[in-house]
Parts: sequence; C-alpha cells; structure tokens
Amino acid sequence: ADPAGATGDVAAASSATTAKAESEETPLRAKRNKTSKERRDHFAKNMSWGAKEKRPDTDEPKEQRIPKKKVALMIGFNGTGYQGMQMNPNAKSIESEVFEALCKAGAISKDNSDDPKKVQWMRAARTDKGVHAAGNIISLKMSTPGDDIVGAINAILPDQIRVWGYVPTKRSFHAKTQCDSRVYEYLLPTYAFMPPSPKPVTAEPTSSTDLKIMQGEEIRYIPRSTPEELRAKDAYRITPDLLEQFRTAMRKFKGTHNFHNYTVGRSPKDKSCMRYMMSIEVADPILINGAEWLSVKLHGQSFMLHQIRKMISMSLLTVRSNTPLSLIDKSFESTKINIPKAPAVGLLLEHPVYGSYNKHTERDPIDFGKYKDAIESFKQKWIYEKVFEEERENGIFDTFLSSVDSNPGPDFSYLNPEGTIPEAA
Repeated sequence: ADPAGATGDVAAASSATTAKAESEETPLRAKRNKTSKERRDHFAKNMSWGAKEKRPDTDEPKEQRIPKKKVALMIGFNGTGYQGMQMNPNAKSIESEVFEALCKAGAISKDNSDDPKKVQWMRAARTDKGVHAAGNIISLKMSTPGDDIVGAINAILPDQIRVWGYVPTKRSFHAKTQCDSRVYEYLLPTYAFMPPSPKPVTAEPTSSTDLKIMQGEEIRYIPRSTPEELRAKDAYRITPDLLEQFRTAMRKFKGTHNFHNYTVGRSPKDKSCMRYMMSIEVADPILINGAEWLSVKLHGQSFMLHQIRKMISMSLLTVRSNTPLSLIDKSFESTKINIPKAPAVGLLLEHPVYGSYNKHTERDPIDFGKYKDAIESFKQKWIYEKVFEEERENGIFDTFLSSVDSNPGPDFSYLNPEGTIPEAA
C-alpha cells in the first residue's frame, strides 16, 4: 500500500536538493530478492534480540517457554528518519524497531528472535519512506509476560513509535489479507495552488543554497525562493473556485480505475493496477501558524506504491496550471506519462479497516476507537506538528513545485490548456 513500501523513492519528478549540502539521488536499481536464509542470518547478526546477547549453549537449560497467542498489535508512528514500515535488510524500518522492542520486552522469545516468520509476522499496510501512521496493524504470535506488556514495549520504543494495544485473534488471522480497506490522510499547504512560477535554470550553481534538478542525465540548478516569495506564500489563501476545482479533480479518482500511471514499473495491461477508491473528501482550509492548509481523506480498498502521492500531485498540478481535468480521465488509459510524487511528508495512514472480520469474529473486534484520545494526542504532537514544522523550516512543498515548474524537459508537457498529451510526454 502507498503509500506504502520500503523500496525507496523513484525519481518520477526532478529531484531537488541543495547544491552544497546534499548529494545526487541514486537511480532505482533492480534488487535481488533476499532468500529466507539471508533474512535469518541478517537478523541474527544485526537486528535480533539474540544479536545483543549470546544465546545459551546447547547444554544449558533452554529458555522457559511462555504461552503465545495470535494477536492484532495496534501501532502508530512518525515515519521521519525511517525507510518505510516494512523490514528489509540494511534498512532502518518501523517494523525493525517494533520487532526489536518486542524481543527485549519478552513478547518474542530468544528462539524466535532471528526470524519474524517464526511468529507469523505480517503488517496491514506498508508505508513509504518518511510516511506516517496514526494506526496500523501487525499480526503475530506473541507472549504477554508481566502485568503491562504494552507499557514495557513502549518504554523501549522511541517516542515517535507507539503501541496502542492488542486484540487476541483467531489463529488464522492475517493482518493484510483480512483487511477490508485503508484510510489515509494527506496534508498540503494551499500556496501550492499558486500559478506556476518557473525559475532560471543554470548549468552551474549561483549560490550554495541552489536546488539541484535533473535534465535528462544532466544536473542543473535553480535558485530557492526568496524570503519575500516565502512570505507571499504564507499569506496566500485559496479561492472558493480553486478549492472546488480541486475537489472535483479528486472526485475523479472515486470508483474503479486503472492506476498504472500512479505507481512504478507497471504495464497498463497489468490487472493488479485496477484499484477501487471508496471515498475521497477534501476538508475546508485551516490556518496553522499563519499558513493555510488542506486535509484530504482517502478511503480505498487497497493502494499501490506511491499511488496517493501521485493522485494528489496530478490533481494539484492540473488545477494550478489551468489544465482541463479531463487529463485525469486520460491518465487511466493506456498512454504512459510521468506523474511526479507529491512530498511524502504530508501523507499518513489513518487506520486499516476490518469490517468483515469484526462482523464474523466471536472475539473482540479490531477497533482503534478505544485508543482515540491517545491517538489524537499523538497525531497532534508527532505527526501534524512535525509536518507543519518541517514545511516551515525546509519548504518541502516549495522545493517540489519549483522543481516541477522549472523542469526544462518534456516530461510534464501534458500540463497545458488543451489537456492533450504530447508524444514527447
């Protein structure tokens, strides 16, 4: 799921980084799938509880066996600084942190600490690098030693990752396959709807703060927005007409469509690109620290890698460039186009939905509602405030839009008043 994945960002749009402080983004390479043995060896060496302490010799008494039960573990996190939700060798992931904490707290035994498959580990939704979650589910077989295993786990985890609780489930429960749908939220500042403003492109940087963009395989540079331009963006307020156009654009994604252009490496003939969007709602603007923001709630059966970020980007770019919204309809057809990804910082998984499971189970339902107050407090402090703070300090959306507006190539030439897709695009 989009947002879903620890595979890293693909340079769908021109990447923008400072010329002085940051290095060129490496291109996506095909990765060899890891074997089960390689994963086990990696965990035993680097990431497992057993990597921190020597396992007992075979002639010593074995660890006391504590009964395990299948559970749905409810978690939330700020994804900044992590390569995504899913465990991958040599990557800092949310799951790696949670797995390690469970091992240290005694919820996973030493004997099972070298391979998550031993405890039937599975997540409801993957998330991309830097993407957040107010609620996500991990299914696993877990022990519950002590009086407060949740408190013990949270005492080990960093503050930006929390376990809300757990629900005992039937032994066959699978967090991914039994998830009916997923709800995401995307936050973006309304100044993103200001008309395109291309900046001068140079072959060499003119300042140590210049942004780096790619023209084919060539590196080019553009200046950052000036303090006066940034103040104008903070003062911008979206008009009712533009807001309604954006709502109309987002509604075009409702229903079942071929989203092959909204992910990477998929053919239009790939049946897995057919995805069903149940509802999409754009809330009224709100003021945060003097700047205006929009919240978009998206409820879909499932999402592909980068799908939501590309959906937001396509709607935003068509509206701000005065491109006919019919372009979105054309993007579901067979023609391949390059849609840039909106920044990951604005995306969060609200929660997965288990309506069918809850309806048929005789056990307690999987319900984040009982942790509502704690989750809302976490969202405000560790997600919303961090999103607003990062935008204020680093101008993430300004950098993204400057790189698109100043792109000298034909990649985004489909953004035009006629709504046509040129052959070069």
